[in-house]
Amino acid sequence: MAINPMSRRRVVAAAAGALVLPLGRGAWAAAAEGGPQRLIVILLRGAVDGLNVVIPCAEPAYYAARPTIAIARPGTAGGALPLDDHFGLHPALASLLPLWRDGRLGFIHAAGSPDPNRSHFEAQRYLENGTPGCSTTPDGWMNRLLQVLPGPRGPTDAISVGPTLPRILTGKAPVANLRLGAGAAEPLPVDRPELAAAFDRLYAGASALDDAYREGRSARTELIGDLAREQEVADGGAPPPASFARSAMQLGRLIAGDPRIRLAFVALGGWDTHVDQGGATGWLANRLRPLGDGLAALAGGLGGVWRDTVGVVFSEFGRTVHENGDRGTDHGHGNAIWLAGGAVRGGRVYGAWPGLAPRQLYQRRDLAVTTDFRAAMSAILGPHMGLAEHQLAAVFPGAPASAAGLDRLLAT
Repeated sequence: MAINPMSRRRVVAAAAGALVLPLGRGAWAAAAEGGPQRLIVILLRGAVDGLNVVIPCAEPAYYAARPTIAIARPGTAGGALPLDDHFGLHPALASLLPLWRDGRLGFIHAAGSPDPNRSHFEAQRYLENGTPGCSTTPDGWMNRLLQVLPGPRGPTDAISVGPTLPRILTGKAPVANLRLGAGAAEPLPVDRPELAAAFDRLYAGASALDDAYREGRSARTELIGDLAREQEVADGGAPPPASFARSAMQLGRLIAGDPRIRLAFVALGGWDTHVDQGGATGWLANRLRPLGDGLAALAGGLGGVWRDTVGVVFSEFGRTVHENGDRGTDHGHGNAIWLAGGAVRGGRVYGAWPGLAPRQLYQRRDLAVTTDFRAAMSAILGPHMGLAEHQLAAVFPGAPASAAGLDRLLAT
């Protein structure tokens, strides 16, 4: 069977398993150079339990539904860290309290996708393509965002942390992907001279795909050089912190040192807590602690760039209000979106809280979604990235125009 050149290139690139490239150059909507605002998106794959992250401590229904895994009320042993009169924060996230008190950490509760799908694969697809319920959308919303940002821009405007390009950044605009952590500057298979030479010959033409490959190679070379220099300075003979904290610090320093980087994406797994989820200690706590430490390290790594940054943490869906028979939680619906950064008006929990009484639950089992994640992101992207309504519509086609109470998410 004959293989056309496009298919052949995709097969070879997949076999290399290292350098994932977009399908062409971005078509930029504006000519003027954009400002230095940055967006960092962290996806918690596996559906983190938002009700045990931002705890509705004032709701008796929460404690009735979770007799063994509920986080105790503030002021008690292992209790939640008080945020306001209604909500508390999981005690494993104590490293984030300074950001909350400084007004640079906030949450949108009862948020998520309007699609009720409880499949990790499908729900993550919809979260990343930005078109809930539609699985045929060929690109991700962060790549569409790249295409409407003022330009012209280049392949280092967005970076994905990891060896492969995620769906959320797939599309026409070039994107650089790289690993972080202790092995950040170690060569990938595509960096081996013989394989790199083979790729260079394969993409030696004048097509848009060939151009995108060369831009991606150049971007990776530049970023690896930056990381090697940063790693030498940052280590200073000291032992590294926990893995995510180290990666987050590196990411912050990389963004701070390169004004071309506007968008960054990180995915973290391990949040599917069906069994032995735990309360103040246990499985969930052991994952939240390094996540909180990593976000604090990211803020430190960004330095002065922190003031122009919005970080968003979300998951594909939430988890059931009631714990299951294995002291865990099952796939749910509504969740909490985290917002952090110098550009955030934090110190508060946003969103329309629906309550946890049985009649208030989605399908009588889950926290209801009262804020569409696309509306939340639009409320951020509009003022933060300077996007007009028609540009937001290109990023999130068919999304609701706005959501109640989200008009002041960002600091002025």
